[in-house]
Amino acid sequence: MTTTGGTPSRQRRRGPALEAALLDAAWAELAEAGYAKLTMESVASRAGTGIAVLYRRWANKDELVLAALEHYRNSHPVDVPDTGTLRGDLLAALTGMGEARAAFFAVTAAAAFSGLLAGTSLTPAQARDRILGDQRVSRVQALYQRAHDRGEIDLERIPPAVLAMPFDLVRHDLLMDLEPVRPARIRSIVDELFLPLVAGVTSR
Repeated sequence: MTTTGGTPSRQRRRGPALEAALLDAAWAELAEAGYAKLTMESVASRAGTGIAVLYRRWANKDELVLAALEHYRNSHPVDVPDTGTLRGDLLAALTGMGEARAAFFAVTAAAAFSGLLAGTSLTPAQARDRILGDQRVSRVQALYQRAHDRGEIDLERIPPAVLAMPFDLVRHDLLMDLEPVRPARIRSIVDELFLPLVAGVTSR
């Protein structure tokens, strides 16, 4: 709801609904204005609430931005397909990840390089783990477990670094290019790098 002047009106929201609205407003502000121009005041104004409401939940701008990034990730999950084959699952999962996460990585990278890392004192690895959470691990495990159950791979013989490699490469491309990963690149990762490597490991 907005007023006639275009400024969001204050609504009676409480609990999870209020927090989600605040984090949605923070994400929108981050995506449109950028980390450097985002303020607690601008987020409160966009959300149609008072600035004290923000400070009761987040101590400062950096904590709010981290929470907004986590919230966006959680509220926009990447589907893990079940095509019936490991190759099909990987192609579909990596394609979906490349398309769904392009904007997320662009906004996150811009925030990190604009001062978020310095403001939070987090290392890049710590920021990655906080922003990406454990979904990146559990979803990958589910995909590979299905392939193991079908007899396509033996999870006991494949190092974790090998299993993570296709997804790590797509994240790398998203971070470097800040745009969806091209289909040819995804096919190359799966057909030319991952599957031959897995075959070599399991044939020993």
